[in-house]
Amino acid sequence: MKLHELSPAPGSKKTRNRVGRGVGSGNGKTSGKGHKGQNARSGGGVRPGFEGGQNPLYRRLPKRGFNNRFRTEYAIVNLSELNQFSAGTEVTPELLLQSGVVKNPKDGIKILGNGELTVQLTVKANKFSQSAVEKIQAAGGKTEVI
Repeated sequence: MKLHELSPAPGSKKTRNRVGRGVGSGNGKTSGKGHKGQNARSGGGVRPGFEGGQNPLYRRLPKRGFNNRFRTEYAIVNLSELNQFSAGTEVTPELLLQSGVVKNPKDGIKILGNGELTVQLTVKANKFSQSAVEKIQAAGGKTEVI
């Protein structure tokens, strides 16, 4: 197969309908909009969600819940994910981001105690769970809140 032999799948390419281009096109004169009325006008039509004056769905349904805009959200890292680093390494948020353990650091990084830590590390993070601190110290490492 060569580049010049490539063609799109049959039926995947459809020519757009050019309205207002004469009677023979089937969409001449009023361009498929009918005669007069709100939808025939330039800029006509109603806004999304408008139900002709009836109380719209988004106002009929009750509001639920609350989203705190000021909440701090942490990217979580489990202890088992830190085993990939060699002993004596200083694990920082930058290192976690660079190694791909964390993809989006959000408002900070929190280390959780899931899994076991088998290497001795110095871990620097914004927050630690109590079990994570105990397991890191049990493995001979140190924790540092930044």
